[in-house]
Amino acid sequence: MISESEKRMNSLFSSLSITQLKTLLVILEQRNLTHAAATMGSSQSVLSRQLAHYRAAFDDPLLVRQGKQFLLTDKASALLAPLNQILQNLDSLAQPLTFDPGSCTRRFSIAASDYVATHILPDLIRHLGQVAPGVCIDYLTWQPNRYDWLSSGKVDLATTLVEDAPPEFHGRTIGDDIPVCCLRRDHPLASAEKITLSDYLNWSHIKISGGGDKDSFIDNYLKQQQVSRVIRLSVPFFSAALDVAAQSDNLLTIPRYLLEHSVGTRPLTWRPLDFAAWCFRYWVVWHRRTHNSPEHQWFRQFVYRHCQASASLNPGRQSMSY
Repeated sequence: MISESEKRMNSLFSSLSITQLKTLLVILEQRNLTHAAATMGSSQSVLSRQLAHYRAAFDDPLLVRQGKQFLLTDKASALLAPLNQILQNLDSLAQPLTFDPGSCTRRFSIAASDYVATHILPDLIRHLGQVAPGVCIDYLTWQPNRYDWLSSGKVDLATTLVEDAPPEFHGRTIGDDIPVCCLRRDHPLASAEKITLSDYLNWSHIKISGGGDKDSFIDNYLKQQQVSRVIRLSVPFFSAALDVAAQSDNLLTIPRYLLEHSVGTRPLTWRPLDFAAWCFRYWVVWHRRTHNSPEHQWFRQFVYRHCQASASLNPGRQSMSY
């Protein structure tokens, strides 16, 4: 915080560069042009010309001779403290910011699906309490392509399926997946080896609207074929979609490994699609405005490590021990 005395000096300093302010401080502290020149690796004649400029800027002699010595004027004495403070503040701006998670007390916001909340969040919060007990989390359900949440600051970090993020965003990949068709075990299509386009269109569908975009690639493909499917239910929750699929004839297009880690005791199975081949990619995504922030760098690395280490997002991965 700049003091009132510093503020009053701002108009006087406006005509001087940072280098000139540093030179002025050395001259006033040394009270001798010869000594000041030696300290700065300059010459007495150069500093003499600069002192004349300072005297004009402040409308004050600043240094007055008394015998073989120079004394500071009242104005020069008054300059020492604010000049020191201003230069310290300027120097602090050039120092790299540091971040200690153990002393952090801020809130971070994450947006992802209820699947991530179920499979990643419990262990993440447990570990967070060990390394950053003052950090709090707000968890939101991500919606496809809501990158404005990241740019506006509503969300610090998103963990989601990304196909093509805008250029002002950064991200790290967590893992890959493929789409499959989920259906109840005794569904008429359960005996098929693969789900054909004709089969797919003969039944109504469930769409998971929360989290990443899981099935617009299907709708884009169908549009190219000049056909469409019937969406019987659109619901933001992964678990609710699975429950409905287990108790109805509706089909659910979903990433394979997400399904395999969530089926549990539900009477569900899956079949590969015989059309519209696709590959999902999971990402941790953030906006470039937070890219160089030490606290955000720590937080997204923390979230990334938990996501990447989880077998729920990375097939074959083993849980990480901390």
